[in-house]
Amino acid sequence: MSFFPGKDPLPGDAFACDAIETLIVPRSSDIGGFEVRRALPSARRRLVGPFIFFDRMGPALLRAGQSFDVKPHPHIGLSTVTYLFDGNVRHRDSLGTEMVIKPGDVNLMTAGRGIVHSERMPEELHGSEMGLSGLQTWLALPQEREEDAPHFESTAHAELPEIEASGVSGRLVIGELDGLRSPVRTATDTLYADIRLDPGASIAIPARAEERAIYTLSGEVDIAGDVFPADRLLVFRPGDEIVVRAGRGAHFMLFGGAALGSRRYIWWNFVSSSKERIEQAKEEWRTGRFDIVPGDEEEFVPLPEG
Repeated sequence: MSFFPGKDPLPGDAFACDAIETLIVPRSSDIGGFEVRRALPSARRRLVGPFIFFDRMGPALLRAGQSFDVKPHPHIGLSTVTYLFDGNVRHRDSLGTEMVIKPGDVNLMTAGRGIVHSERMPEELHGSEMGLSGLQTWLALPQEREEDAPHFESTAHAELPEIEASGVSGRLVIGELDGLRSPVRTATDTLYADIRLDPGASIAIPARAEERAIYTLSGEVDIAGDVFPADRLLVFRPGDEIVVRAGRGAHFMLFGGAALGSRRYIWWNFVSSSKERIEQAKEEWRTGRFDIVPGDEEEFVPLPEG
């Protein structure tokens, strides 16, 4: 999931809504029989809060005989957040972590100075049909935390606060919202919420987070009279409360947080405030100086050319 070679997103069409700073249309790639849409990074917007990467996977049906395998590959300078709606993925990493990621759980893997992991269809599900749908996002680390020791944390969906109001439901994945607080710990102020609106319902997005955006997974959303279809990333202007309405119902992710305050470079699976650090990581992966993944030592993703 964190290695899919997605295409760069496109800028959106012109729109009238003053509340929206940037509209991004993700680019789609067919990866092994299912679709991946990449909304960040883009030419017009590199980050929203700490979010520097946003991939929408599926929804897709892996038929009997199909598999899902992302071989061991490295990361530095970021935290990956895996959040599934459907399907199961076996995670292994160079810390010795091995677990099956299930829908609704939050799996946060902080690379820091370096980690290697693989993401595969669980062996026990081979030969069976499996739906796969979800999100993988990357959080760039603050400059002073980029070389932290790597670690992995999983939070079960039952531990996440439920968002409940008239016509509104969902879960708070990371951060704080309307008096709720997620137990998931991040290196900087982060907001991430899974929200569903019934037909005719609305929700007010407070201005507390410095940077905010939504990605609509299904349905349509109405912002100040402008209607936007699914698979659009809408970055809101800072400072004002935003009301999101859904005439016929909608499912979207709200995300953002504090701006990092300094530039981040991204190359392949590496994120850093330093180009030299990325060059170092490239050489370390090329020469086999990253740790191996216990239980998945036989294969790896080679460093891309160029």
